Amino acid sequence: MKIENWIDICASFEELFEKLGNNSLNNKVNGRFTIDEIDQLNELILKQKNYNGWFTDENVRKAIKELSRMLEKSDLIQWLEKYKFTEKPKNILVITAGNLPLVGFHDLLCVWLSGNYATLKLSSDDNTLLPKIVETISKVHTKISSYYKIANGPIKNIDAVIATGSDNANLHFEKYFGHLPCLFRQNRTSLAILDGTESDNELFLLGKDLFDYFGKGCRNVSHIFIPEDYNLDRLFEAIVSFGEIINHKKYGNNYDYNRAIHLMNQTPILDNNFVLLKESNELFSPLSMIHYQRYSNKTKIEDFISSQADKIQIIIGHNYTEFGTSQKPKLSDYADQKDTMKWLNELS
Repeated sequence: MKIENWIDICASFEELFEKLGNNSLNNKVNGRFTIDEIDQLNELILKQKNYNGWFTDENVRKAIKELSRMLEKSDLIQWLEKYKFTEKPKNILVITAGNLPLVGFHDLLCVWLSGNYATLKLSSDDNTLLPKIVETISKVHTKISSYYKIANGPIKNIDAVIATGSDNANLHFEKYFGHLPCLFRQNRTSLAILDGTESDNELFLLGKDLFDYFGKGCRNVSHIFIPEDYNLDRLFEAIVSFGEIINHKKYGNNYDYNRAIHLMNQTPILDNNFVLLKESNELFSPLSMIHYQRYSNKTKIEDFISSQADKIQIIIGHNYTEFGTSQKPKLSDYADQKDTMKWLNELS
């Protein structure tokens, strides 16, 4: 299928995602989808929390809205300009993660727009919404039905693999698929660097980088650098409006557990009743906890970033990624900084 056709198909996804994300669907979307199809999708969104307790209605719709923003036609055209597309399509196995809603959609998009076929092995934590969305779109654009399939049994006749999972999962990926061209992604997280000049609004926006999707994404901040004399009360005051997160049962259980463990071990922590701050040089922090380090000069930060480069997804701060935008990736913001489209185009 020609790239122009795929861009038209993406426009349908954009329109549907925008409406679903805002929960503002009327009887039809420009006449392309039936009332029944729309109702089924909305019902499925509401059911996601039954399949995965982290997938609240708010978080699922937030993810869908961000995908809609990503699919703007002008952005798609600009993104695709630098790639040369193959005329020999391959069958690409995409093994998705399940930490965030629809987190595998970008990989599916890359496979399609590079002229290839997708076989999807969906995480058990997120295996209902994407197939239903694609099924709905395929009723309008029937050709895409032949460009994807869901793997529910033995996986056969694949040419390459894109897989996202934990470090342990990657050992299994290597064992079973190491003989094929593979793009494997491992555990990553993100950090923030404060210089002390941040406005109250910037610190509030940092709260989004910390708490969007309960902090479960690789683009969520789990570690913060602060100046030596920084008063952490400023940060606590700026993020207090995110306190309702503690009322989510699964997040609250993580908070209670980590608080109890550190109190029993008499480990110093700061606590504002919904998130714990611990002074630590460890990049990864447990859910509901943020690690922080004080610095007197930038050398400490530079050395830390250099030593953890293969584990850092993004950096939030002045002269880095803007506050509040960690979960608003662009089309070219690839996971693990590995250019998926370039890799797909070089498979031949």
